[in-house]
Amino acid sequence: MQCHEEDVAHLRAISRAIALGDVVPYLGPGVFSLSAAPCPIPDSPERLVAELAAKVSVPHRLQSNLTAAAQFIENFKHRKTLARLMQDAFAAAAPLTALHRHLGRLPGKPLLIVNTWYDDAMARALADTHSLWGQLLGLSQTESRGGWVAAYEADGSLTDLEEAETWNTVIYSPLGSVKPNGHCLVSDSDFVEILTEIDIQTPIPQVVRTLRRGRSFLFLGCRFRTQLERIFAAQIMKRSSERHWAVLSEPPTRNEARFLERHGITPLASPLEAVVATLFQETNREDPVPEKCSALALA
Repeated sequence: MQCHEEDVAHLRAISRAIALGDVVPYLGPGVFSLSAAPCPIPDSPERLVAELAAKVSVPHRLQSNLTAAAQFIENFKHRKTLARLMQDAFAAAAPLTALHRHLGRLPGKPLLIVNTWYDDAMARALADTHSLWGQLLGLSQTESRGGWVAAYEADGSLTDLEEAETWNTVIYSPLGSVKPNGHCLVSDSDFVEILTEIDIQTPIPQVVRTLRRGRSFLFLGCRFRTQLERIFAAQIMKRSSERHWAVLSEPPTRNEARFLERHGITPLASPLEAVVATLFQETNREDPVPEKCSALALA
């Protein structure tokens, strides 16, 4: 499996930027297509909503809409039921793909990795490294009134947000995660709360705002079909570089194409597997950049 010829120049630029620590990987559920075995967890919103609807009767008109189906379950079966169903859906260990392992070994400046799914694969990929790292997980206001984000050390223990400023690698999961705290933004009401504030950046941690400055985003396993997907991507990448890339397995829809053009995102049509193999083969040839101790040293 090879990269398309028209993507080669972009991949060289991305590879150089990765080696310099100037790229923010932005991961979606599609990254699990890299797994050699069938994925044991839902690897798309469509598969997740199907699993939820298989456990709780959901009106047919809602069965293709994850947030609406989750809201129905929350309204009629209680939030605890929805939380338990999410735990069950992601109970199996998410596969560690070549992408997760490569990202876990990246040297250089403090690294920001955005994960927009509910799995813990990226955290597990970092578990065997000696890097100082941790996670920032989005909080549902339905379940937590204490803030928008919680910070967790590598061992899963809760810590202060200020501690994230000392990490060499920051995993930012704006939708939360089933592990370690079980808080997930998945229902309509979850997103109504956050969308009232995200335009003024309130829910986005300061360390994330610092680490994105001047950096390019590389979208992997993501789509921008829904307004929610587009809003989160746009707000998280705000005030970063003007050059970004997205690996898309299928041609973009009209709305996606407009979004990509508006935000300076170049679509790459090459297969994700080929892109990952090419990028990290090239990156590993580069001389590593000396590691920093504090994420805020980049400010």
